[in-house]
Amino acid sequence: MRQARATVAQLAANEERLRLARDLHDLLGHSLSLITLKSELAGRMLPGDPEQAARQVADIEQVSRQALVDVREAVTGYRRPRLDGELAAARSVLTAADITADLPAEPDLTGVPEPSETALAWALREAVTNVVRHSGAHRCTVALVRRQTLGGLVLELSVEDDGTGGAHRAAGMADHDSAAGNGLTGLAERLQKAGGTLEAGPAHHGFRLVARAPTAPPCSDVGSGA
Repeated sequence: MRQARATVAQLAANEERLRLARDLHDLLGHSLSLITLKSELAGRMLPGDPEQAARQVADIEQVSRQALVDVREAVTGYRRPRLDGELAAARSVLTAADITADLPAEPDLTGVPEPSETALAWALREAVTNVVRHSGAHRCTVALVRRQTLGGLVLELSVEDDGTGGAHRAAGMADHDSAAGNGLTGLAERLQKAGGTLEAGPAHHGFRLVARAPTAPPCSDVGSGA
């Protein structure tokens, strides 16, 4: 009994470390990318347009403060990103990177369970961060649709860019994932826990990520009373 309790406690501690590693990687990667972009933009504006530079600095302060809040919430397990908020953040970071953002309007999330929305929100954040950091793209297209699959109805998120070196980026991102819980590895784990799937790889003119999550919770209790 003591050995069993010790094993359960160790597994719980490992799971919590993995959750924290995923959350911090995704939170800080996105926020620091936006801070870097806006800092570079403010630097270019300073000689000739100090008012615009001041606005960029104000944005940097706001993003920094929000990053601190997000990290504190992640540490205590309360951080639950929402798709509508991540869509707005994606538009902001893509625009700051001078990438044309083709994003959907406010999503219809009727009936979508919280674990599915949370997993897709993390997928959107990680995908857009990778576009900004690695793609060299001029355009990024995000789509959010409901699809009927053999496994049931899912909400499908796709993020595709027109950048270069899709195969090289796929290999580089795989290397980046060598530490468990980071990047695409962490996303796949999040989606799997929500009952979803992840696909990522080179597209015709860049890189494409597709994340799917169920729009209804699993019906595991059906027939359990028999």
